[in-house]
Order: sequence, then C-alpha cells, then structure tokens
Amino acid sequence: MFLDYVSTALVTLLVILDPVALAPIFISLTQGMTADERKRVAIRSSLIAFFILAFFGLGGEILLRLLGVGIPAFRISGGLLLFWIAFEMVFERRNERKQHTADIAITEDHIRNVAAFPLAIPLMAGPGAITAVILLAGRADGNVGYLAALITLIALGVLSCFVVYLTAGRVARWLGVTGNIVLSRLLGVILAGLAVQFIINGVTDIVTSTRP
Repeated sequence: MFLDYVSTALVTLLVILDPVALAPIFISLTQGMTADERKRVAIRSSLIAFFILAFFGLGGEILLRLLGVGIPAFRISGGLLLFWIAFEMVFERRNERKQHTADIAITEDHIRNVAAFPLAIPLMAGPGAITAVILLAGRADGNVGYLAALITLIALGVLSCFVVYLTAGRVARWLGVTGNIVLSRLLGVILAGLAVQFIINGVTDIVTSTRP
C-alpha cells in the first residue's frame, strides 16, 4: 500500500511539474543573465516552489477552507497572470533595461522577481501542482509516514526541475541571441495558450460545481 502511494505520488508530481517542458521557458525568462545569475534564479525558484508545495501538502486544504478560496479561483488567477507574461514575451513589452539585457547588468531585484514569478509561481507551484499535493495529502489520511514520503517526493520533483534549469543555461548559449529571441516569441504564444487553458479549466470547474 505504501509503495503504491509513493509510486502514484511520484508519477503525478513529475507529470504535473514537467521539468523538461520548463527548460525552454527558463531560457527565455533568464535571457541576458550570466551562468551565475541563472544558477541563483534556479536555486531561488526551486526553494520557493518547494516550500509552497510542502506547505499546501501539509495544511493547504485547511487554509483554503478557512479562507473560502477554491482551486478554480487559483486556476483563473494563475491563468491571468501567466497570460500577462506571455503577452510581454510575444510583443517584447519591456523597459529599456530588459530590451538591452546583453549590455546592461541584470539587477538583484530582477533575479528575485523572475525566480518568484512566474518560475516558482505559477509554473512550478501552480494550481495543478497545488491541487495535486492537496489531494495526495488527503490520501495519506494523516499518516505521518505517508506525509513524510510526500514531502520527500515534492523535494525530488523540484530537484529535477533545478537540474533541468542548470542544463538550460548551456542550451541558451548554444542558441545564441537570434535563437533566444525566436524561442522567446514562440514560447510566448505557447504560454498564452496555457494561460487560457488555466482560465477555461477554472471557469469549467465553477460552472460544474454550481450545476444542480
């Protein structure tokens, strides 16, 4: 039973986190950064995502009940925020510093901001991942061993994302300036579709729950 829980949780987390799919997004969002700056973004975003998912795994269901906030609301808000990022990526709606990242140093605030949003939230610790850990924690039924296993698996899932992020820096250097620009526009369109899907899923959940 325990092994079945662990295997199910591991597969679920890896599928939802999808580390490989995050690699090109990481490249686009960290364009113009040095290898050291990319590493700092990877570490910070991974830590933020881990603590968020661990928190929701241990007490997320209770918190949501107390606040009266549902998962559909997370999906819609996450989709709206992600769509804004996609809009910036496609149309390059950035200030002068970001437009000339090759010549202007990346600030500490920019590193922190990118790590927290959108990498940690909502791309890693998004509505889907939060929902998954809450449901998996519910299956643990308060068993300390199961909950400890869940936290360990969350750590492994986030660690896999971190490893992919470190590799992504080499891919970015291989692509060069032109390749990164093309990739940024392409991923912006994909992210826009993902954002709209988040919103659709949230609205669908609300409509379904209100039907008699």
